[in-house]
Amino acid sequence: MYDRSVYHYLPQGDSMDTRKLVAEALGTALLVFVGAGVATLSFGFGLAGQSASAGIVATALAFGLVMLILAYGIGPISGAHINPAVTMGFWVAGRIGIGEAVGYWIAQFVGGIAGAATLLWMFSGARDYTTATVGLGADGFGASSMLGLDALGAFIAETVLTFLFVIIVLLVTRKAAWPQLGGVAIGLALATVHLVGIPLTGTSVNPARSLGPALFVGGEALSQLWLFIIAPLVGAVLAALVSRYLFPRDVEAPEVTANERIS
Repeated sequence: MYDRSVYHYLPQGDSMDTRKLVAEALGTALLVFVGAGVATLSFGFGLAGQSASAGIVATALAFGLVMLILAYGIGPISGAHINPAVTMGFWVAGRIGIGEAVGYWIAQFVGGIAGAATLLWMFSGARDYTTATVGLGADGFGASSMLGLDALGAFIAETVLTFLFVIIVLLVTRKAAWPQLGGVAIGLALATVHLVGIPLTGTSVNPARSLGPALFVGGEALSQLWLFIIAPLVGAVLAALVSRYLFPRDVEAPEVTANERIS
């Protein structure tokens, strides 16, 4: 029995290896620090100027690139889920057990809080910084949405965008997929959903990413947090069910390279 993670197939007997949990916490912390950090710089501090598009592209690239880097860096250790929705998808798809999933969820939420705390600590050294005026890259709907999207629209957006991201993760990490390219596809998928989602909700698709900033910003960000936990998990479950329908059985990767396959 194998954990079909991003690059290496780790023995199921090592499923509760503490290194996996540390890797997940560290990866989630770094994702929040970099991604929410660029969002805060772009929109909170206004470094993108009057161009909302520049801030959207910068933030989307930040999330996508850090995900790509972490996929190759910690993928061989934990599979680089660094997202409770991805872990939910792997569990529903039958690719990890409930014990490992719970361990990953705890590590990811701890990492998300730690990343946001470090970000707040750093920004507190900036002139006139407050979470009330500058924020911390928290997600939101209604008045907190760039488009004023209501709760229903936000729920639909987060569900669909998470579905897209998680199904890509599940499909490119199958045994029959080329593991060398998995990190690229996953990083690009995360950047893509942010390009669409930032004007709508700020883009969560990751409950741990939303929890950390919301806890420190408080107020409306915290009261709206429920949506950014539930909707991504719903999207992840749908993605897992569709992936199981599309590929009811996994097979070993063929012993050929990409170049050989093309030729």
